[in-house]
Amino acid sequence: QVQLVESGGGMVQPGGSLRLSCAASGTVFKVWTMARHRQVPGKQRELVATIDSDFGTDYVDDVKGRFTISRDDAKKTVYLQMNNLRPEDTAVYYCNVRVSNTIQLSRSYEYWGQGTQVTVSS
Repeated sequence: QVQLVESGGGMVQPGGSLRLSCAASGTVFKVWTMARHRQVPGKQRELVATIDSDFGTDYVDDVKGRFTISRDDAKKTVYLQMNNLRPEDTAVYYCNVRVSNTIQLSRSYEYWGQGTQVTVSS
């Protein structure tokens, strides 16, 4: 019913930049919270950044000043701009979005993207 398509991952040298995109398609009436998580094999998934429907943002301490999350509701897309990347940022990054499918805004659901690999290495 709702699909999230992620793009923008890849390999970059330390200090480089990448921009991740996550576009929603299907039955989406209202987009609420958008978030980005990352996960390294053998470790728990970590919340990296969030942006709510009032455009308020929050970040994990390690990425503050380096990462910026933004949203374009007309395109139903969330972006994560990643600057000054470090080897410790290497992970699979996942998109997570909470949406209402109809005008009944009290009812909402969460959806996850397939994930995209980010590798920071010299």
